[in-house]
Amino acid sequence: MSHILYEVEDRVAVITLNRPEAANAQTMELLDDLDAAWTRAAADDGVRVIVLRGNGRHFSAGHDLKGGGPAPEKITLEHIYQVEARRYLEYTLRWRNVPKPSIAAVQGKCIAGGLMLCWPCDLIVAAENAQFSDPVVNMGIGGVEYHGHTWELGPRKAKEILFTGRAVTAEEAERIGMVNRVVPLDELDSAAMELAGQIAQMDSFALRQAKRAVNQTLDVQGFYAAIQAVFDIHETGHGNALSVGGYPVLMRLEEMKGRIKAQ
Repeated sequence: MSHILYEVEDRVAVITLNRPEAANAQTMELLDDLDAAWTRAAADDGVRVIVLRGNGRHFSAGHDLKGGGPAPEKITLEHIYQVEARRYLEYTLRWRNVPKPSIAAVQGKCIAGGLMLCWPCDLIVAAENAQFSDPVVNMGIGGVEYHGHTWELGPRKAKEILFTGRAVTAEEAERIGMVNRVVPLDELDSAAMELAGQIAQMDSFALRQAKRAVNQTLDVQGFYAAIQAVFDIHETGHGNALSVGGYPVLMRLEEMKGRIKAQ
């Protein structure tokens, strides 16, 4: 079964995370296929808007900690850095800067690495049951690789979420401006597609320039430099996790995800 589904409908490319049995947790293969789907949509002149969604109960439970890496005793910080610089930092920044409007449709849990999938999108439509969290401080790591926290949540709310690991509800996320709209779960896909269809009617060059204007304004304020700098701070967290007992400590997070999948 393909981990990413891709289709185009009325000038809207719909990219679907398709690991519902694993709460759309991200393997390296999934992320590579996802990047290929973004690239495909960006290159298609018939696509005006991109919608990112997830099959199943949850948008994404973050990174799949069981999936395909070296044995824990063979993990080094250099290896982690190389993998994450490409698949977590480079990919996410590329998705953020695709010159077409993008919309994330989020339901259920969006945990840690799940944030690096929805935050690069220009707009977020959330189901009423959506919850956004980054609980990895408990694992000895200071946050996900794409540090949108301060920009998306504001500095004090970002600290609260990181320090406590608690989830931000859809209602709270809308109130602080992290999501654009909150809709009933059974209306999530139709609401995202309706919004995408409305945007797709606009002039494609004007859309590109409007997106560039906002992103460049954020970059002038320091967004791009901050993302790069905090990635290196994040990587020291991996060093800390390795120094206090290695990656078996992260299995606590995997156990938590197992409980989520059962919900």
